[in-house]
Amino acid sequence: MKKRCEWCGSDPLYVAYHDEDWGVPIHDDRYLFEMLILEGAQAGLSWLTILRKRNNYRKAFNNFDYTKIAEYNNRDVQRLLADAGIVRNRLKIESAIRNARGTLAIIEEFGSLETFIWRYVDGNPIQNTWISMDQIPSKDTRSDTMSKDLKRRGFNFVGSTICYAFMQSIGMVNDHVTECFRHAEIEQLNS
Repeated sequence: MKKRCEWCGSDPLYVAYHDEDWGVPIHDDRYLFEMLILEGAQAGLSWLTILRKRNNYRKAFNNFDYTKIAEYNNRDVQRLLADAGIVRNRLKIESAIRNARGTLAIIEEFGSLETFIWRYVDGNPIQNTWISMDQIPSKDTRSDTMSKDLKRRGFNFVGSTICYAFMQSIGMVNDHVTECFRHAEIEQLNS
């Protein structure tokens, strides 16, 4: 039996996310935007709740096409507030629209969201060697800086803890514990 990080438990959806997605370096702007929005939507909730709603989010938010989301208006906000398939929190919905607009500004300035985001680790994933879950931080100096930069650019739901979870999810940091089978696999992806 494969040894996994404790946090994924035994729920098949959570295990699949752990085994296939979490920690894999992502450089696609659309997917980066999706994860940033989903991490913000997760604030105050469990990640499993968001995973269960992920397909609904993709449908409701034009598959996270930030160019379309940036054009959303009050009618779209009302539509999303009525959608039981997503987290119906006005602040989180409005922040997704605001963050889409901010993403377009970042792309205009940096050429891509990927260039902007990955500069916090100089383009190279951090390979941590945590032995136990209690060693893994909820934030670090990089996520602090990312959070401040994003907030300065008008983004919402991008506190340091959310930014660190985002960094973990998109492979900027390998926070699989060393005895987890994915730790070595993720490390190999980055060598």
